[in-house]
Amino acid sequence: MARRPTPRPAAAPQPSPRELLFSTWFGRLFIVAASLKFIVALWRITGALPTAARVISGAATIGLVVALGMFSWRLFLQVKRRLLWRVRRKLILSYIFIGVIPSLLILVFFLFAGSLVFMNVSAYLFKDGYDAIVDSARLSAQAAATEIARNPASAGETIQRVHRIRVGMYPAISIAYLAPDGQRQTAGSWRHAAPPASLPVWLRDDVFAGAVALPTRVPDGEEDLVVRAVVKVPAGGVGAVIIDIPLDDQVLHALQASSGVRLQNVYDSRGLVSETPVSKTPGQRGGTLLFENSLTQIEVSHWDSVFTVKPMALVLRPMVRRDTAILSYRPYELYKHLASAQNLVVGGDMPLSQALLLVLVLIGVMFLLIEAVALVMGLALARSITSSVHELFAGTERVRLGDFTHRITIHSRDQLGELADSFNQMTGSIENLLQTAAEKKRLEEELRIARQIQMSLLPRGPLDVPGLGITALCVPAREVGGDYYDFFSVGERRMGILIADVSGKGTSAALYMAELKGLMLSLSQIYQSPRQLLIEVNRIISENLDTRSFITMTYAVIDLDAGVMTFARAGHTPLMHVPSAAGAARVLAPNGLVVGLRIPGAHEKFIALLEEDRIELGKGDVLVFYTDGITEAMNSDSDLFGDARLARLLAEHGHLDAADLRERILREIEAFVGAADQHDDMTMILIKVEEAFAASAAVAV
Repeated sequence: MARRPTPRPAAAPQPSPRELLFSTWFGRLFIVAASLKFIVALWRITGALPTAARVISGAATIGLVVALGMFSWRLFLQVKRRLLWRVRRKLILSYIFIGVIPSLLILVFFLFAGSLVFMNVSAYLFKDGYDAIVDSARLSAQAAATEIARNPASAGETIQRVHRIRVGMYPAISIAYLAPDGQRQTAGSWRHAAPPASLPVWLRDDVFAGAVALPTRVPDGEEDLVVRAVVKVPAGGVGAVIIDIPLDDQVLHALQASSGVRLQNVYDSRGLVSETPVSKTPGQRGGTLLFENSLTQIEVSHWDSVFTVKPMALVLRPMVRRDTAILSYRPYELYKHLASAQNLVVGGDMPLSQALLLVLVLIGVMFLLIEAVALVMGLALARSITSSVHELFAGTERVRLGDFTHRITIHSRDQLGELADSFNQMTGSIENLLQTAAEKKRLEEELRIARQIQMSLLPRGPLDVPGLGITALCVPAREVGGDYYDFFSVGERRMGILIADVSGKGTSAALYMAELKGLMLSLSQIYQSPRQLLIEVNRIISENLDTRSFITMTYAVIDLDAGVMTFARAGHTPLMHVPSAAGAARVLAPNGLVVGLRIPGAHEKFIALLEEDRIELGKGDVLVFYTDGITEAMNSDSDLFGDARLARLLAEHGHLDAADLRERILREIEAFVGAADQHDDMTMILIKVEEAFAASAAVAV
């Protein structure tokens, strides 16, 4: 019968816009919120809105935002599902995320890092040049103050001489000397501001140098910054030399020539924009903050400032703030300025800095070219891969529909080609696999039937023997095992007990067990002696077993009138007897060879070794027949349950009846084994003498 193809689960249907609008909670929320917003809009036309209407309008706005957010999320999921269904699109997106986006991030990182370096370098160079102007003003003031302190009468000539020395570097430099008697002498133009008439009350130090904000001269709050140095002169009192260097166009040009950076704007700490008198020259562009502008801060003092910190307590100090200065630079000019210190020449007349810059540009161009080539090659590889994947997908669809003759065309001998070849081989062997699966299922069914037959060979129902409590169990390790036990009525008031273990497991062991049962049913009625019965069983069955099989067994006969058990053991595990008086378990193991060996002289050796023994039974005695699956039960550490542990259990719990004692032993074995697998069949017969044997009792099997 042809195999019907299994239908492939259909993809979940995508909801339509109408279904999203009317069948989802966020769709209904959108309808309600939009309706409320429309009503509130009409209400607003008629007049002012009350407080409740404004609250409703706000809630409707929140609802619209939530609904639109959910609509956007569902739209994103649908687009992603449709966009990424094809493997080719996934591969292309993966190439973009793996190759293009990291390259862009690296490019942005280096651009930002370069901008950060240029900003810090430009700020440092400007600050270095600015500090040089401050130091120049301070040193000039100290030189003049030192000369005046030696000869106060030459104060005017001193400041004129200092002015002549510095005016070449700073054309707008202005100098003033405040004598102790209040007289003032000046040198320079003092166009930026009037010469100070006195020192501020907060000036306690002998030397001051820094930027000073002059009083504003225009209504919009614009203020000028000058570098001012003050040095006190102890000559007949306390005088002072004051030097101002305005940051005019000439000073800023000189600063730009020496550092490559120009001061553009200054923003005071109160948020007011103040520009120097020559903050921008005509035609100069402002530039962008990323690569052509930088920021730094300048400490600016107010010349006339007195702070009252506490009531009735006057604290005299200058008002100092940190103003933000905006600097402008050109990266290439700044690089040339920094590289001017590198005077090594390579390749004729090319400076090393220019050569390194050229190499850097070439590396950048190569990086872009390699990235473009890699992207093109990635797209080509994605196309070749997805073509093979599409062929595989089409092949699987044909196989799903039951067409096992379909073969995929192999275009390349790479791994995908090998995969296509493996697919072709797989489709060629699917029929064999299906047949193998069907055969396995048939064998499993046969084993199930064999297990049912095997279990039917074992005694059914409870065994009722007056004066004896008898219970038994058989747990195969596989579907069909090789353990076997049985009870036979062998005469008036006599009962035969058999326990056997066929070597191996599976169907062959079950068949040998069935053969053994037939022999025992017939021979147990002929031979009353367990030894003679086992000898005859060995003679007959050794002719039918294969050379790799054998049977271990113990056969016992209990005489209920005499209270005696006669038994023989053919290579089987010992049996245990727990007398009620002693309380300790006795291990009974008479000699005997296994049954069914097909070797020369085996039967004679079997007869010579086989022994028959007998014991007397009393009330409360316990007899235990078992196979090696009981004592050789193994835990995860490969430890065996053992005869000693079984004997101890029988001695401790021999007072229980047969059924309870069996359950106790099984629980102990399960607790000992734990999660380990059962590796052998477990069979056990428990017999307990519950009362004295009655002369009129009969055995019912």
